Amino acid sequence: MCGIVGYIGARQAQGVLVSGLAKLEYRGYDSAGVAILDHGSIQVRKKAGKLANLGAELAEHPLAGTLGIGHTRWATHGLPNDTNAHPHATEDGRIVIIHNGIIENYLSLKAELRARGHEFKSETDSEVLAHLIEEKYAQTGSDLYEAVRLSLGEVRGAYGIVVTHADHREIVAARTVSPLVMGVGEGEMFLASDVPALLPYTRRMVFLHDGDMVVLSDSGYRVTDLQGRAVTRQIDQIDWDAEAAEKGGFDTYMLKEIYEQPTALTNTLIGRLNDDSGEVNLDINLDPSSFKRISIIACGTAYLAGLVGEYLIEQLARIPVEVDVASEYRYRDPLVSEHTLAIVISQSGETIDTLEALREAKKGGAKTLGVINAKGSSMTRELDDTLYIHAGPEIGVASTKAYTSMVGAMLMLALWLARARGTLSEAQAKELLSAARELPRLVEEALSPQRVAQIKVVAEKYAHARDYLFLGRGVNAPTALEGALKLKEISYIHAEGYAAGEMKHGPIALIDENLPVVVVATQSRLLEKTISNVQEVRARAGKVILLLSDGDTENAQHADDVIYVPRSHEMVSPIVNVVALQLLSYFTATALGKDVDKPRNLAKSVTVE
Repeated sequence: MCGIVGYIGARQAQGVLVSGLAKLEYRGYDSAGVAILDHGSIQVRKKAGKLANLGAELAEHPLAGTLGIGHTRWATHGLPNDTNAHPHATEDGRIVIIHNGIIENYLSLKAELRARGHEFKSETDSEVLAHLIEEKYAQTGSDLYEAVRLSLGEVRGAYGIVVTHADHREIVAARTVSPLVMGVGEGEMFLASDVPALLPYTRRMVFLHDGDMVVLSDSGYRVTDLQGRAVTRQIDQIDWDAEAAEKGGFDTYMLKEIYEQPTALTNTLIGRLNDDSGEVNLDINLDPSSFKRISIIACGTAYLAGLVGEYLIEQLARIPVEVDVASEYRYRDPLVSEHTLAIVISQSGETIDTLEALREAKKGGAKTLGVINAKGSSMTRELDDTLYIHAGPEIGVASTKAYTSMVGAMLMLALWLARARGTLSEAQAKELLSAARELPRLVEEALSPQRVAQIKVVAEKYAHARDYLFLGRGVNAPTALEGALKLKEISYIHAEGYAAGEMKHGPIALIDENLPVVVVATQSRLLEKTISNVQEVRARAGKVILLLSDGDTENAQHADDVIYVPRSHEMVSPIVNVVALQLLSYFTATALGKDVDKPRNLAKSVTVE
């Protein structure tokens, strides 16, 4: 979730770049930098911290030139410092690149490049691209476009990459997964990772597709695929206002963030999963063999991600796990020892209840690990180790992409622990890693227009219900809880989530013809038992909304309404299934005219006890 800006034209590039980066700082603010070409040399300025730090540097040491690239970083590989900030250059400074995404095979590429004499300055995965392009540039007879194209053929992962060379007045860019949009001006061209950066200069935009490459020059642009074949992309006229632009054209931040989940999951998972070997590379220094029990501690949506984690870790790694609401943990005098791993989960890393619970666990001698989104937060400074989810900034108060990324992180932790403890065979691990790698694609499929339209119809049908019940079993019992939480957070409809088998122990008394009951009944070992619970609802005239796997027409007959979701491995299904429940809550709230981005009485980060 980094921000990219590029410019070529007659204006001074520095102002365009800094202005554009300011509009994209929501995408990352660990560091920022620019590179500007002037009279055959490229000058680079980059600073750790927020964009203001770079602004101060440029005010004191301005750069002249009418071609440049700029970047604001959300750190993945390497600390957020001046050296790891983008842009990155070759040793001679002639080639400069900026990159958004993750290069999965950067370690092997880096080793090969070092063996051939390349010297690296940073800890980033991105810098390997600069050196790789340098080699190809020499091999192709100084063809920058061809050098970039050939280099990308050797990398695996996600990227939005922008490259320039001191000897060429052109910018070469490409994308796979990470977004890039091109702005077409009068005698000038622009690039950015999101529309808001370009609106002050042009409304004519070209949205690049996965696998596109583009060359920008003073005479215009050309687009090709990664095989070098010319492709045509239409120019769209953008009529958004400034606020709409920040939302990427979506009506709300929440909807934008729901649609960002395939990218967020890519950033969470890719580069950490090796399904060739069945190994998970989390860069965690804790010893998994030393733990006899695990405590997961969190609040709200993060707590529900922890409940999914409990199921996954116990199933796969065979370690006893307990999950605590952080606000209660420190007051129940928990039993903790040096053989306890305390995992705290937080989007912001600032939630006061979770922070105090972390301190309580440390006091008892536990080793501590954080599943955190925000770098540099209070928790990260006190944890023994941190697994960053890299979901990018989340503006909507009701968590969506952070939740699915947290669950993705818990899946990786479960696999890491299982492989280290020998409770999962290589074949089993490969199967699960392959399923995990499918998640971005499956979530994108879950967001197809046809599926979204279907969910909107169901939401509007029941929008005026006073109460809702959500049911699920096994690994999807927490999915039901999350569905209920989302609905009550943004629509203010009273909603309860239960393990489906618990319904007959109380909630069944509430069921009548006015109560919508959402049941997560996707393919699983417990599907037959879940359908038995559905029959109990139907026998009492409850309105059944079934969440079913694609193609399950047999169980559809038990529902008043059906929402189909893509089929997925049971262990990864909570991530796919919850997307439908997010949309159900969203369209219910909008049908009632609620402000989904700022629900009443709630705050994004709760820093008071």
